[in-house]
Amino acid sequence: MSFIAAGRLAARTIVPRVPARIVAPAVARGIHVSTVARAQSFNDYRPNRESFPEDDRSTRYIPGRGPTTLDMTSQSLLLTELVRGMWVILESFFRPPYTIMYPFEKGALSPRFRGEHALRRYPSGEERCIACKLCEAICPAQAITIEAEPREDGSRRTTRYDIDMTKCIYCGFCQEACPVDAIVEGPNYEYATETHEELLYNKEKLLANGDKWEVELARNIEADHLYR
Repeated sequence: MSFIAAGRLAARTIVPRVPARIVAPAVARGIHVSTVARAQSFNDYRPNRESFPEDDRSTRYIPGRGPTTLDMTSQSLLLTELVRGMWVILESFFRPPYTIMYPFEKGALSPRFRGEHALRRYPSGEERCIACKLCEAICPAQAITIEAEPREDGSRRTTRYDIDMTKCIYCGFCQEACPVDAIVEGPNYEYATETHEELLYNKEKLLANGDKWEVELARNIEADHLYR
């Protein structure tokens, strides 16, 4: 007996043949079981699985379980969802409002609020700015332009102090860098304009803002001096 014939004989002895009429139903049952299990796993995500139990072999709802036709019809005819929404509105109607009547009412501002820029003066009327140009150097948006020259008494004062408010990012670096609290960002936030040129502030405009808001500016600086 050859080696190939011996291998064939051993294979027939160890692994007996199974008739197809037995294998086919078993495979069919396995496919059916795996399909049902897969369908059940796909339907597990439904949030109403407990309220609406499903059949094990399909995705059909079990008759007689869950809301009845009468329940759904009554909800549609009686407009229960609309009534619940109107009840929420009725509850809010008697509560104090959360809004304010702007511009007649305005909310409180922090002393550190960064609004419109201003140049301050000393009580004597002399401008505080000493033309050190620290604010111009530290401005990340390069919105400040300063020109200065010495006076007859030897002090330095600015001849030009421009701020392009359309470039300003209101970071407050200029205010923090100023050693004499000359340039500040005040509490005013109502300075909308119709043209771009109106937002190009010069020295006269900044000094006028400082004169207008000096009381509020001094109070804010005093309230914040403990944290600086």
